[in-house]
Amino acid sequence: MEEVTLNNGVKMPQLGLGTYQISNTQVKEVVSEALKLGYRHLDTADYYGNEGGVGAAVKATGIKRSELFLTSKLTSSGYQATLKQIDRSLMKLQTDYLDLMLIHWVIPDYQGTYQALIDATKAGKLRAWGLSNFQPQQIEALIAEFGVKPAVLQNQMHILQQQKATRAYTVREGIQFESWAPFGEGLGGMLTNPTIQALGQKYGKTPAQIILRFLIQEKVVAIPKTANPIHMRENLAIFDFQISSADIQILHQLDEKRGLFGWGD
Repeated sequence: MEEVTLNNGVKMPQLGLGTYQISNTQVKEVVSEALKLGYRHLDTADYYGNEGGVGAAVKATGIKRSELFLTSKLTSSGYQATLKQIDRSLMKLQTDYLDLMLIHWVIPDYQGTYQALIDATKAGKLRAWGLSNFQPQQIEALIAEFGVKPAVLQNQMHILQQQKATRAYTVREGIQFESWAPFGEGLGGMLTNPTIQALGQKYGKTPAQIILRFLIQEKVVAIPKTANPIHMRENLAIFDFQISSADIQILHQLDEKRGLFGWGD
């Protein structure tokens, strides 16, 4: 597993397991299997309604908390509401701290929510905080107001929507970019794209592994979601090869700036 170092010194595994649309009853079994296979980075959210199942799975494995990287996301608006939601997430996940907490999307009082994340980190409840589904101009406003940068920006990114402008901004600002929906949820037949399939044959890998390896070499953190143990194992097997720089450029050319829900760069 390769890691990135966040702007506050916290190390983050570059590949994790996403749990969106996995029910609270199913997620315990899914996460337990993922941990057995070697996953140590788990991504959940209050909105997913499965923090309790994730927490139960983690507790049942007996893996040391320090060996795991747990991310959750909140939708609370304002300072006090956010402090309360952080405590609820900690309780459901059965942990004293989260490695990363993100504001899930732009809510009305995201300034108050941002301040709460700063204070919760100082209190030891969070190791790092960040944003999800925010754009550079909103991030700039927060940095100007609070004088502190988020550690992570988790936005949609995949081969067909490579977010080049936003990623360039995060590189300049020292903010780690993280991809949700790294396979684009099947957008545009990504896994059957002839170019990606040809590269898979060249490297002896599946199209999914080519896509994930591309993200890893782009210094992006990825959290592919799957409940299938075969796919979990496949997604982990991307750290034993390198895509050449020439082939990376070929993959860059597949960018259509076409995202889910019509979202652009």
